[in-house]
Amino acid sequence: MGFADLLEEVGGFGRYQWLHVTLISLPGLLMASQNLLNNFVSGIPAHHCSLPANHSHYNLSQYQVEEKEFIKAFIPMDSSGTRLDRCKRYVEPQWQLLVPNNTANLSQLQTEECLDGWTFDRSEFLATTVSEWQLVCSLRPLKQMIQTIYMGGVLTGAIIFGGLSDRFGRRSILIWSYLQLGILGCSSALSPSYTAYCIFRFLSGMAVSGIILNGVSLKVEWIPTKERTLVGTLSSFFFTFGQMVLAGLAYWLRDWRKLQLVACAPMFLFFSYSWWYVESARWLVLNRRSDEALKSLHRVARINGKPEVVDKLTLEVLHSHMSKEIESSRSTFTAYDLLRTRGMRRISICLVAVWFSTSFAYYGLAMDLQKFGEGLSGHVSLPVCSHHICQHLRPHRNADHQDHLGLPWERFYFGLLHHRLSVHRRALPHHHQTDRNGLRLHHGEAWQHGSSCRPHARRGIPCPAQYGVWGFGSISRLLRLLPARDTEHAVA
Repeated sequence: MGFADLLEEVGGFGRYQWLHVTLISLPGLLMASQNLLNNFVSGIPAHHCSLPANHSHYNLSQYQVEEKEFIKAFIPMDSSGTRLDRCKRYVEPQWQLLVPNNTANLSQLQTEECLDGWTFDRSEFLATTVSEWQLVCSLRPLKQMIQTIYMGGVLTGAIIFGGLSDRFGRRSILIWSYLQLGILGCSSALSPSYTAYCIFRFLSGMAVSGIILNGVSLKVEWIPTKERTLVGTLSSFFFTFGQMVLAGLAYWLRDWRKLQLVACAPMFLFFSYSWWYVESARWLVLNRRSDEALKSLHRVARINGKPEVVDKLTLEVLHSHMSKEIESSRSTFTAYDLLRTRGMRRISICLVAVWFSTSFAYYGLAMDLQKFGEGLSGHVSLPVCSHHICQHLRPHRNADHQDHLGLPWERFYFGLLHHRLSVHRRALPHHHQTDRNGLRLHHGEAWQHGSSCRPHARRGIPCPAQYGVWGFGSISRLLRLLPARDTEHAVA
């Protein structure tokens, strides 16, 4: 007898659980937006050096050329010869280049850096952090630094909010995280400087961790064990659709401040209805608040249409069901407990390794969207999530066979596959765009299959230690962004 039996008595996966899961999953539509927002907020528009302040256009009519061609007298072509150089201009205007069939030796013409700043093309982006703070050429690493700082906030939040949720409850920290992301996310849209924006993004990243981790914990602790994997897969649809929503918003809102505001303002709506959430009864009992836990269970039973359970479920019944868990809660757990016993050490190391590698590969894919040509991430996630649901809904084979022979071997295979695809994609030249996008598509499918190991983390690791695993998994996202060695000519 345990807490799972109590959940079955108050209605199992009933009306309350459906409402509970749906309301907590809705913010997932914007969690994907937060992680991938930098692709659009810090998109790199086409640009070239601004022309000298003292230049005039009187030669334009003399040479009878369009203004686009006129710029070539000031800006050299890049190494590909197909577009203007982004970081250099001629020291002196080269009018002879406007003459048809000229024979000027371009290698001997003197160039200089963009002393008067840059001119950005506004056909794709009206304004981004890159164009506003001119994060190009020698300052280009600062563009990647924004995402690195955000991911550092995600890591910090996983560590801090994970511990706080065990002390103050999942519901309280989740409500606070909604408010924090709403306020600081909207403040990011009003940032007067690059430094202020980075600070707000770091704190927003912490709030994202608080929402995801505590949302998942509060969600599954009110769900019977046999339903958790299916609910986790269904919840992933919200993240998948969130990627599609972000693409639509970015197409509609070409100004980074407006996009930032629209992506964060709905957090105030989630904050307003989050007060309806019921704190985890299991957490309340283990923290010597059994009276509150009993009231919560009675409330859930009434919503699920089980009013007769209210009279039967008393404190004595509650304690008898959870006597073993109450006894074990007197022990304190640390990250060391993940490695103390042989079985737990094996599970922890395997899950951390798989989580680290899949996250590392995924963010290498997701943070490279401007080189895609087409947005494929949502198209990858949707059919794979559907595949996982069909696996759970079809008549199952023996459960032991599924858990111990089937799925882990599938995840091992797809884990190897997505790493091989990553290597092959990097080896392809940039001008083979169709082949690279095809590999990206299969790479994403392999990642989605490999990442399905995450429900095992909840079943194989005690609750107080799960946040440590999640926090360590976040390190892979941070490390994926640390090199930031993209060259200025990598983005077409």
